[in-house]
Amino acid sequence: MSKVYLSSPHMSGNEQPYIQEAFDLNWVAPLGNNVNGFEQELSSYNGVAHTTVLSSGTAAIHLALRILEVEPDDHVFVSSLTFVATANPVLYEHANPVFIDSEPDTWNMSPVALERALQDFDKAGQLPKAVIVVNLYGQSAKMDEIMSVCNSYGVPVIEDAAESLGSEYKGQKSGTFGHFGIYSFNGNKIITTSGGGALVSNDEAAIQKARFLSTQARDPAVHYEHSQVGYNYRMSNIVAGVGRGQLEVLDQRVQQRRAVFKRYYDAFHQIDGISFQPELEGTYSNKWLTALTIDPKQTGVSRDHIIESLSENNIEARPVWKPMHLQPLFEGSIYYPHQIDDSVSEKLFKDGICLPSGSNLAIEDQERVIKIILVVLN
Repeated sequence: MSKVYLSSPHMSGNEQPYIQEAFDLNWVAPLGNNVNGFEQELSSYNGVAHTTVLSSGTAAIHLALRILEVEPDDHVFVSSLTFVATANPVLYEHANPVFIDSEPDTWNMSPVALERALQDFDKAGQLPKAVIVVNLYGQSAKMDEIMSVCNSYGVPVIEDAAESLGSEYKGQKSGTFGHFGIYSFNGNKIITTSGGGALVSNDEAAIQKARFLSTQARDPAVHYEHSQVGYNYRMSNIVAGVGRGQLEVLDQRVQQRRAVFKRYYDAFHQIDGISFQPELEGTYSNKWLTALTIDPKQTGVSRDHIIESLSENNIEARPVWKPMHLQPLFEGSIYYPHQIDDSVSEKLFKDGICLPSGSNLAIEDQERVIKIILVVLN
C-alpha cells in the first residue's frame, strides 16, 4: 500500500517559470525579482501594507521579538498548544515564556486566561513585552477579545499564522491583526517554498528594520560595517519563485483542504465521542489539518489505538501538539489554564488526533483512512 502522509507538498506546476527566470537573470540569491514580487503579492493577498520574506516562520517570530526589544528576563506570553517553533525564539533572547491555555470554542488562546495573566503581571509591574497568539491548524483565535485585552494593557500582539495562511476572521485575513503576523512555507504547509516564512505588518519602519536585521545588519557604507547583531534570515530568489507559483493556487488549496475536512466530518460527526475542532462563527478556516478528539469512554477506543492502526496500514496520523507547558524544555515555566481547575490544552492533547489532510490527498486514500477508523471504532 502506498504511504499516506499527514500533509505532503503539493506543487502547482506554475513554479518553474519563476525559477527559470531566476536562473536566466543569474539572480539566484539572496535577492531579486522573485523576492520583490513574492513580497508584493503576499501583501496584496493579505491586505497588509508590508511584507518581508525570510528563511522560516521561526525567523519571522525571532525578528518580531527583536524589533519589540525583548531582552533577557523579559516576559512573553505564548499560546501553550502549539509547535515548539512558536516558543523557541523567546529563548533565543533569553526571555521567559509564560504559557496561556486554550479555550474550547477554537482550541486557541483563551482570552479569559490571558486577561487573568495580564492582571497578575500588571500588578507585579512586569507586563510582557509581547503576546504570541497561534491560529491552530488553520482556525483563527478569538482575535477581537485578544486584541481588546492586549490593547487595554498596551501589549503588542504577534499573530502566529504559520498554519492559517488563507484563513479569515470576520472577513479579514489571518495574520493581519497584531503588530506583526508571521507565515510559514515549510514543506507541510498549505503552500510551500520547501522552507521559508514571512513577517508582515502595517508598520513600515518595523519591516524595514526586519530586512536590515535579516541580512546581517549591514550598516550603510562602501565597506562592510556592522554595529548590531544580524542574521542570515533572508529568503533566496529561487525559493521565492517557488512561493510565487504556489501563491497563485492558494485559494484552490484552501478549497481542497476544506473538502477533505468535510469528507471526514460527514463520516464521523454523528459518532458519540468524536468531536471536531470547531470553526468559530464569523471565521473561515483553511483546514490545514483536520483535527478531532476521540473520547475513549464513549467510543471504547483510544486515540493512540487509532494512530497505531493507521500506522500499520502505512498511514500517517499524529496526536495534536503537546502543550508547551508540558515540554521538558519549558519545565518550571508559568502556565495559566483556561479556568483554575480546567486545562483545555491538556485534555485536547490527551484525546486529540490529526488525520491526513493534504490538498493532494486522493479520495480513495482518504476512504482508506475512514474505513480503517470505522473498523477500529466498531
